[in-house]
Formats: sequence, C-alpha cells, structure tokens
Amino acid sequence: MVPARFLDFLIASCGAAGAMIGLLFVAVSLRTDMVFGPNSTPRVRALAGASFTGLVNAFSLSLLGLIPRMNVGVSVTILAAVCLINTWRLHRNFSGETVQYSILILSCLNYLVQMMGGIVLIVHPHSVWVINGLCYIIFASFTIALVRAWDLMKAQATASP
Repeated sequence: MVPARFLDFLIASCGAAGAMIGLLFVAVSLRTDMVFGPNSTPRVRALAGASFTGLVNAFSLSLLGLIPRMNVGVSVTILAAVCLINTWRLHRNFSGETVQYSILILSCLNYLVQMMGGIVLIVHPHSVWVINGLCYIIFASFTIALVRAWDLMKAQATASP
C-alpha cells in the first residue's frame, strides 16, 4: 500500500506520462513511414519502442500506486519483467548499427531494480523506503524515455529529404 504522502507525486507523474505518450504518438505519426515503414531501420524502431516502453512504465507505476489499499509488489514485478523483455526484444536486431549501450544498460538496470523493489514489496508490503525508491525509478524511466525520444527526433531530422 502506498502512503498518502506519495499521492501528489504519483498523480503528477501519471498525468505527465500520459501527456508525453500522446506527444510521442504525434511525433511518430508525423513520420510513420520512417518508424514503421518498410525502409525503417532497427535503430529508429528501437528508439521509438524504448521511449514508449519507458513512458508506459512510468505511467503504469504511477497509476498502480494510486489504487487504494493495494500491495503493488506483484504488479510492479510483472511490469518490470515485461519492460525488460521488451527492451531486449527491441535491441536484439541491431547488426552493425550504432547502439547506445549506456542507455540500454541503464534501462535494463532501471527495470531490474524495479523488479527487486516489487519482490521486496511482495514480502514486506509496508516498506516505505521501497515506495520511495520506486518514485526514483519513475523519474529514471522519464529521463531514459526522453533521451530516447530526443534521439528519435534527431534520427528523423537527419533522415529528412
């Protein structure tokens, strides 16, 4: 169960994540062919997918924390596993293209720490320090997603005719 003192943060981050997901959809829809078309590169698809994954993670963590009297441990753990698998899936198709290994490693570490926090919450549902840590995970998810979205916008700008 999330203590009431975290609710303002979770409400604000939930709204911000929803808005950023919408903006990412707008950015991708302006150049759909570059992201999802037959000539799209694995790098651009991975940038868009990783940005979306990070924002969905931040949104979902925030939204789950707002559910009253719920032990979010199981949901947080499952969400982390899904995000981790999706991140690996997005990046496995790189062949000879530049990969930002630092951001990939940071993303994976972020999801692994989230998963460990979820496991701790399953065992000790009233661990406030874990909830506090998950707020930093939300912040890290935002940061990673925004770096990826910015890289996506740069990739689109350099590919423009």
